[in-house]
Formats: sequence, structure tokens, C-alpha cells
Amino acid sequence: MTDTFRPNKAMITITVMTGAVLSALDTSIVNVALPYMRGNLGASVEEIAWVSTSYILCNVIIMPIIGFLSSRFGRRNFYLASVVMFTVTSMLCGLAWDLNSMIFFRCLQGIGGGALIPISQAILRENYPPEQQGFAMGIFGLGVVMGPALGPTLGGWLTDNYSWPWIFYINVPVGIVNILLTMKFIKDPEFLSRSKGKVDALGLGLMVVGLGALQIMLEEGQQKDWFQSDFITTLAVTAAVGLTLFVIRELSADKPAVNLRLLKDRTFTSGTLIGGVLGISLFASLFLLPMFLQQLLGYPAFDSGLALMPRSVAMAIFMPIVGRLYTVVGARALIGAGLLVNGVSFWQLSRLSLDVGYWDIFFPQVWQGLGFGLIFVALSTVTLSTVEKKDITDASGLYNVVRQVFGSVGIALSATFVTRYETIYHSTLTEHITEYSFTALSWLDSLGGMFFSAGSDGAAAETKGLRMIELLVMRQGAMMAYNQVFFMVAVLFFMSFPLIFLLKDEKKA
Repeated sequence: MTDTFRPNKAMITITVMTGAVLSALDTSIVNVALPYMRGNLGASVEEIAWVSTSYILCNVIIMPIIGFLSSRFGRRNFYLASVVMFTVTSMLCGLAWDLNSMIFFRCLQGIGGGALIPISQAILRENYPPEQQGFAMGIFGLGVVMGPALGPTLGGWLTDNYSWPWIFYINVPVGIVNILLTMKFIKDPEFLSRSKGKVDALGLGLMVVGLGALQIMLEEGQQKDWFQSDFITTLAVTAAVGLTLFVIRELSADKPAVNLRLLKDRTFTSGTLIGGVLGISLFASLFLLPMFLQQLLGYPAFDSGLALMPRSVAMAIFMPIVGRLYTVVGARALIGAGLLVNGVSFWQLSRLSLDVGYWDIFFPQVWQGLGFGLIFVALSTVTLSTVEKKDITDASGLYNVVRQVFGSVGIALSATFVTRYETIYHSTLTEHITEYSFTALSWLDSLGGMFFSAGSDGAAAETKGLRMIELLVMRQGAMMAYNQVFFMVAVLFFMSFPLIFLLKDEKKA
């Protein structure tokens, strides 16, 4: 790192983190507004989901090739163009006149936003000396992890108090400030070489086809009953073939569009895999907890967002502290502690019931805030620690796209498992509700008497009692399904623990 970068280190940090927060926030801010958008745009439930899917899909496609695009056009120019595209298309999303225009603008917004997080990480790595790398990644983690966590809360507030277009309009003034800061403070590093050679069009095409098919399969699989659908089966085959050919092409090309040879580095590869586990658990919990609070406990959308705030606040408190501890304790100890803390926190969630109070949800989230903070800061630092400076932009793109794709896997699998376990547990519980069950008959008599006292005749009272028991069984089955999926996430954290021994121990290095 040259001394040129150090005088404006604080302003460079503010500049790139502004872009990273904008990009991370827009992965989840639209979710609570989808029902309102559906009515205004005249879309079905399946169609309106593409407003969220299209953004994530284009994020995933652009992330692996940011190194290639940065070397071809200059990283500063590419970053500036990405911020401009994100800002302009945010305005166009708010002005969208129908579903097709909305999806088109969201795709462009995803292309612009997808480059902001990896480039921000690369720039922060370059502008902080080795002893401050943990601190830099603590700042980076605040934006990248808290953005999706705060998105539903901010989106709910804007939608309730203004209207859904404001979840996009809010990006515009911040984006303009980011453009001005980028023009003033961001420069290309001296070691970044500009390449004007032949474009690896075949590799790019295979990547787009493979990753695109995989992402659409993950987003649509649950709604279409997975491999019972010919469409999902076709996507799975396309993704498998496309990604296999893509890997073969990139490993054999002289100048590949995506530098997969970086995966030969043991620390980078194991760190990227742990990042995938982090993506699965983070996105799965962001998906499951609001559903649990709204569907089973009856929380409004905004209140469910507020109920998830303890985790975000805990991350905001712990991440800078963890950044300071990194050079003292080392990566393995911090990541190992984070995996164990998160495993315990999800195990606590797997023991919830329908009678939970606020504090039953509060403390597991605080532990998750600590656990995610421990993992993310140390992992973001150590994963890129063995990568050469000239390859950091490529490596950052790979690292972030794996986390994003695994996050989509986490959402898809958690939705599928919740649905399937609901069916299984509902069936199991109803087996015990028979005319020979003393408990079931007592409940039915009690409920029937209550409805009879309220004015219903005998037959109507019995029917209402049966419906009430069915509702109770459905809610209990759903609760057990959520418990099961939370337990599976806990097991995933514990199973990932051995991967930490493949990482370079920064403390001993």
C-alpha cells in the first residue's frame, strides 16, 4: 500500500461503505412492501416475488467478474459507473408503471449494486495497514451484515408512513452523495494493471447461464414443488451443466473472466466455505424469524422488524470490538467462538413455543449478534489475508458471491423444510385426535360448551370446536416445524467447526 492512500483513509472508508450499505440494504428492504406493490402493479403472488429475485439474481451474476471488469475499465471508473447505475435505476424503480418495467429496472439496479460490496471490501483491505485489517473488516461487516437485517424495519416504516416507491427514492440522495465522494476520493491503486485483451466471452456466457439457472431454481423451487416440476428440473440440469463447463473453461483459459485458480489457496477456500455457512444461516434466519413472528405470534410487519433489532444492535456493538481483538486473539479463536455461540443461539430458538415472550426471542438474537460479529469480521480478514494484492478484487468477488448464493440456498431450503415438516407434524398430531382419545374428547366438550354458552346451537358449537382444535393442531405443527429447522441450522454451525483448522492463524503468522 502506498502512502498516497493514507491521508484520506477516513473519507475513503465513508465513501465505499456508503455504497456497500446501499447495496446490502436493497436485498431485503423491498420484502415488506411486496403486498402493496402487488396491488399497484397488478401482479400475482408468484409474479411480484420477481421484484426481489431479479435484484439478487443480477447481484450474483455480476459479483464474480468484478475483477475482470475492474482491470478492463479501471476499478475507480467501474465503481463510479456502478454507483451511477444503482442511483438512476433506484429512481426508475420508484417510477415503474407495470411489473415488467419494475423487474427490468430491478435487474439493472442489481447489476449496479452487485459490484459495490466486493469492491468496497477490496478498497478497505488496501487502505489499511496489516495491524488495522481487523478494524477495517469490522467496519465493512457493519454495513454488509446489518444492511439486510435493518432493511425490513426501514422498508416497513417507509411503506406505512409514505408509500412503497419511497423504499427506492431514499437511495437517490445518498447515491448522489456517494457519486461525488467517489469522484473526489477513490483512485486506482498503482498495482492494478489495465487489460485490453480478448474477452473470455465463452466463460462469461457459461457463468451467466449456470448461475442464472441456479438462482432461479432456488427462488422458484418451493413454489413449484421442486423436482415435481419440469421447469425446475430443466433449471437444475442447465445449472449443473453450465457451471461444470464454466469451471472447466476458466481453469483452462489463459485469461479467464473469473480467476478460479484462487481456490488453490487453502485459507481462501476454507474461509469462503465458512462464509457460505454464514450466508445460509444469516439469510435463513432473516427469512424464518419474521415469518414466525407474523404468522404464529401475530406481529404486524413493522413490529416484527423491531423485534429483530437486538441482533442488529448487538452486531453494531461487537463488530468494532472484534476488529480490535483480531490481531491479539487470532482468526481461528474468534471464528471458532462465533460458530459455537451461533450454534447455541439457534439451539435456543429450536426450543421456542407458542407461549414465548419478548425476552425468549431477545437473548438468542443478542447471542447471534455476537456470533455473527465474531465470524464475519475475522473471516473477512483472514480469508483474503493470503491473496496477493493484485488478486484481491477477484477474490473479494468470489468470496461475496459464494455467501450470496449460499444465502439463497438457505432461504430455499428453510422454506422447503418448514413446509414439509408442517405437513409431517400436522399428520403426527392428528393421529392422536380420535374418538378414543380422552384428552381430545375433553377439549372438544370444553370448546363446544364455550361456543354453546356464547349462543351457538349444539351442532354449530361442535363444528366450531372441531375447527378450533384443527387450528391449534396446525399452529402446533408449524411451531414444531420452525423448531426443527432452527435445530438444523444449529447443527450446521457445529459441523462447520473443523474448517477453522484449515485457516491461517493470523496471531501466529
